[in-house]
Amino acid sequence: MTPVESNETDRPPVYTAADAGADSILVVDDAFMLRDRLAVAFQQRGFRVETAEDYDQAIGVFSARPTDLAVLDLRMPGRSGLDLLQKIKQLRPATRVLILSGFGSIATGIDAIRLGATNFISKPADADDILAKFLQGDEPGPLPRPDAEFPAPSLARSEWEHIHRVLADCGNNISEAARRLGIHRRSLQRKLRKRAPEDPGQPM
Repeated sequence: MTPVESNETDRPPVYTAADAGADSILVVDDAFMLRDRLAVAFQQRGFRVETAEDYDQAIGVFSARPTDLAVLDLRMPGRSGLDLLQKIKQLRPATRVLILSGFGSIATGIDAIRLGATNFISKPADADDILAKFLQGDEPGPLPRPDAEFPAPSLARSEWEHIHRVLADCGNNISEAARRLGIHRRSLQRKLRKRAPEDPGQPM
């Protein structure tokens, strides 16, 4: 695995596998760059890391090499993170699962907890943010109302999500993604090296 240039890999970790009381973690996200960045970061924190890009791949990986923790993207092509959450809990009830929920999916994140997730966290989130949520245990604290209003994502955040969705649709082929986006390949590479932009006022 080739580490992706990121602030995440440049700073010392706040939490480690020992802090989380776990030896292994599964990261499931259809955005390759995000998945790879988190995998590198979790490896640096002492975890055995397994990765997958969708439901089917995740079930195959998890069945062969179960993990203590699992981080699942809520929205992926094909079956959702909620479907995957339920299947993982069937296969190994002891696995603690955290759901990554993007804009407009807070209510579904609450549903994830009711279905057995340890917690949920809004994107963008780095390895330490994720481990902090696991360390909170099974009590996520006060949950926002499902009908609560949340600020729209920033333009930078929307662009970041669109770029990673196109890249995933292209099978992580940077040249093809650049062609579809109408930008130069080098410009796309520069954008991919940046961490996901924060949204001011984004709920956690």
